[in-house]
Amino acid sequence: MGRTAIAILRVVIALALAGSLIVQAVLVPLLWQDLDAAPPAARIAVTAIAVAGVGTMQVFAVCVWRLLTRVRRGSIFQERSFRDVDVITGAVVAASALLLALAVLLAPGGTAPGVVGLICGASVVLAGMALLVVVLKALLRQAIAREDEARALRDELGGVI
Repeated sequence: MGRTAIAILRVVIALALAGSLIVQAVLVPLLWQDLDAAPPAARIAVTAIAVAGVGTMQVFAVCVWRLLTRVRRGSIFQERSFRDVDVITGAVVAASALLLALAVLLAPGGTAPGVVGLICGASVVLAGMALLVVVLKALLRQAIAREDEARALRDELGGVI
């Protein structure tokens, strides 16, 4: 991955994180006010889901930033990268579960069934993305194994020469 692509991706991540802070500081309190007529339990649940959902995106962004740093340094093929990949997987699974919880919360109310269906569909898509990250982790594991094997062979060849 080139330096330009990494820089552009970092700008996008920084903008997303700044936007998420605005959501937490401005839009979540407005959501709380808009839900004034809702039952207290629903009001708290929807607001908590919104805050936690934004939090999952922030965790995801920070982990991708850390992985980009490893790519730039040429150290992505190390066991330490798995920790960030695992956290990314967990964040995506959590976001999927939060969307499903939101759909369950909205279903018995006056929300249109199509909207609830769309939210459920988005939850399924996020679960699929989590599975994709698991597959990419397996590919990273294979790449690390190949890198270690190549290093061992170079060392062995260096010893022979």
